[in-house]
Amino acid sequence: MEKESIYGEHRQELEEVMQGLLCHIQQIRAEMGERLGMDPVEHCLSRIKSEESMREKCRRKGLPETTESALTKIYDAIGLRIVCAFVDDVYTIRDYLCNSPLYEVIQEKDYIRHAKPNGYRSYHMILRVHNRTYAEIQLRTISMDTWAALEHHLKYKKNIGSRTRLIEDELKRCADELASTDLSMQTIRDMILDE
Repeated sequence: MEKESIYGEHRQELEEVMQGLLCHIQQIRAEMGERLGMDPVEHCLSRIKSEESMREKCRRKGLPETTESALTKIYDAIGLRIVCAFVDDVYTIRDYLCNSPLYEVIQEKDYIRHAKPNGYRSYHMILRVHNRTYAEIQLRTISMDTWAALEHHLKYKKNIGSRTRLIEDELKRCADELASTDLSMQTIRDMILDE
């Protein structure tokens, strides 16, 4: 017998909220594109967390595997990752979302200005939409996204043994170099826009 969906009868609502967020991101891109002369977003990914992934997260957090837990206790049933070319664009999109009457900002974590110890950088937001549906938004640059993807692949490599510390240090060094490159690229764009 198949398990009942952890999202209950709310799966369609999650899809609709996600599509609404994507439409709003498109509007923001168009508005910024007119001003900048280019689309500020390299790409945008979206997803509804899979049933098993949501159940696993409930277990990890010690919550019952229920629709209530999935929709009101865990805030990333809907996820968007917005990858921008430049750091300033990350913060501009953040400002658009914060100033929109469509959302209530529940939480923000700035891992760009305050990188995680391993070098991870990204801007995370939890938004509440329609006063009841939560979505996690991750905003990052191409460099940050590249580092996160590569780090994700590497951390599943087994048997690194005595080299763990060296590998962690190298990953952090790479993250710092990419962050420096992001700042240089931002400076170059600012000089071009000032012409």
